Amino acid sequence: MSMKKIDKLTVNEIKQLSYEELVELVSSLDSDEIIKLSNRIGYPVFTRLCMGNLCHKFVLLQDGAAAIIVNGKGQILLQSRADRDKWGLPGGCQELGERFEDTIIREVKEETNLDVSEEDLKLIKIVSGNGRRNEYPNGDVVINNTALYCIENYTGKLKWDKESKEMRFFDLDHLPINQNDPDLIGEYKNFLKRK
Repeated sequence: MSMKKIDKLTVNEIKQLSYEELVELVSSLDSDEIIKLSNRIGYPVFTRLCMGNLCHKFVLLQDGAAAIIVNGKGQILLQSRADRDKWGLPGGCQELGERFEDTIIREVKEETNLDVSEEDLKLIKIVSGNGRRNEYPNGDVVINNTALYCIENYTGKLKWDKESKEMRFFDLDHLPINQNDPDLIGEYKNFLKRK
């Protein structure tokens, strides 16, 4: 299958390829085409597809970025995730070839509809280790290395995609109990103490 034929497939059609079809496809591509295919369906999804029967058994190490988006009242934006009953920060996985700055700008736009400029990103910390372990409802387990950014300047109207049930700004002393990213919010609180 050529890259031109792949470009005509929907993301869902690519995800539905059998393992054998995927092996044949990837074997025929050069590294630039593999990166393009991976970025089209998302690096974690692509990696899992390439694992065949081990796809939900193998623990992935995954790089990404998350945003503490702060409004004028000092409140932070959280999203109620559609795939579980938890509130988390906007963010997501790094695609092949992306810088962390590119990842968070893209993810914030995709998940919140807000526009962010690179000069408005403040790196709080790279957060890693077993505290960043995340288990998904489909059985996938990942350990994330997360570039955590603070964003105080942004434009656009808040609107969310299918990954979220709701988005809302919260006071730091009135956060929901069912959090997806308490470690990252803790790092933000420590960041504020150091300022």
